[in-house]
Amino acid sequence: MSKVAIVSDSNSGITQSMAKEFGVTVMPMPFFVGDKTLYEDIDLSQEEFYQMLSEKTDIHTSMPLVGNVTDTWDELLKEYDEIVHIPMSSGLSGSCETAMMLSQDYDGKVQVVNNQRISVTQRQSVLDALALAKQGRTASEIKTILERDKFESSIYIMVDTLYYLKKGGRITPAAAALGTLLKLKPVLQIQGEKLDAFAKARTVKQAKSIMIEAMKNDFANRFNDPNGEHMYLEMAYTHDLEAAENFKKEVQEAFPGMEIRMDPLSLSISCHIGPGALAVACSRKIPELEA
Repeated sequence: MSKVAIVSDSNSGITQSMAKEFGVTVMPMPFFVGDKTLYEDIDLSQEEFYQMLSEKTDIHTSMPLVGNVTDTWDELLKEYDEIVHIPMSSGLSGSCETAMMLSQDYDGKVQVVNNQRISVTQRQSVLDALALAKQGRTASEIKTILERDKFESSIYIMVDTLYYLKKGGRITPAAAALGTLLKLKPVLQIQGEKLDAFAKARTVKQAKSIMIEAMKNDFANRFNDPNGEHMYLEMAYTHDLEAAENFKKEVQEAFPGMEIRMDPLSLSISCHIGPGALAVACSRKIPELEA
């Protein structure tokens, strides 16, 4: 049986300590702060990052360096026969395309999964890949299964401030100014490759209600599973744990009996949406892993 290693990046929200616990490899995303290069969860913590944001420090994200990717693969292939590499969605970064190009030099030993996931849904793909590897699936088989189900997920994100969307060029300065004046709380959506606008709320309460109703609708109509029997339900947040815990209670009331996993959003995502964001996400369970 082929021995398969699972690799991802910190966009998944998997910390280095979690990675050791799971038995996977997580590549930390690099950040450029002035003339320094810092790596998420290595020499840049959540607390340090949000302190920098509060001080309006100029922080730029980057995809993993090519040398770091290939060095990681080379080291793993000393112990493993094959690698499944799960980067963030190709619609949100060039890291997936770069990894696919690099993998061409590995004679099929490295399979790069382009399954359009990020954050908690990317994390679930990593766990699914790990479970499939333990079943004895090859890297190629795991890639095929994950890409087959790549659109079987949803993410809804409430953004508390428009400043970071404007800074990243996702909205115009005029739209940001108007939205700030009207105190809008945008709700964004990921159902596939890219981050799209979904709704505009006037209050945090309304935004949370919009996200819960959107998720209920997805369960019932998109996934034909209103009770969530074959679904994972997950949440994420930036910086404000108390607000996230309160929202989790509301989501739990809307989906009684479902287990909800909640983690901080990765810093590379937080950099583009800022503090105070709340997210609810779901993904369909892979049939091959259901009892």
